[in-house]
Amino acid sequence: MANDKPEAGIAQKLEHGLEYFIFASRWVQAPIYVALIFAAIAYAWKSLQEVLHLLQGFAAATESSIMLGILSLVDISMVANLVNMVVVGGYVTFVSRIDFGDNGDRPDWLDHINANTLKVKLAGSLASISAIHLLKSFIDITAAATDQPMTANHEKVILWQAIIHGVFLASMILFAWGEKMQRHHVD
Repeated sequence: MANDKPEAGIAQKLEHGLEYFIFASRWVQAPIYVALIFAAIAYAWKSLQEVLHLLQGFAAATESSIMLGILSLVDISMVANLVNMVVVGGYVTFVSRIDFGDNGDRPDWLDHINANTLKVKLAGSLASISAIHLLKSFIDITAAATDQPMTANHEKVILWQAIIHGVFLASMILFAWGEKMQRHHVD
């Protein structure tokens, strides 16, 4: 019997060490979030280029080209918001809490974030980005329709964009419904 206790102690230490290693592995995601921040900075630079491009050709621009430029900026903004949600929400949900101290800029949505609400927010963002791309395609085709007829390739592109947008909308609705059902069962 004296031999059982040391073996049990070693097994417990091994188990504790393995559990600590598994728990600490969440930090593997931190460099991914840092890389996303640098990607967002690059995308912010792209938005400045888009504004300069829009302003340079403003005098000769058509209403459609201005609208397309503005929609490109809205698209960039939505992608940046998506990246921010993934970085902040993912870090807080899966890695570690963020100590904001007395900073009043703490986003309210962080108080209610979990993996399910993050999924719903991400699905909503993807559906919104998809809608912007679909709208840009419609405006682009409408503007081009005065010069040339729509080709079969344009029709296929818009059809696939509409199908993909529909899938994003359906996913968003299903995620929101599932999250609501889970919240209803918890309350």
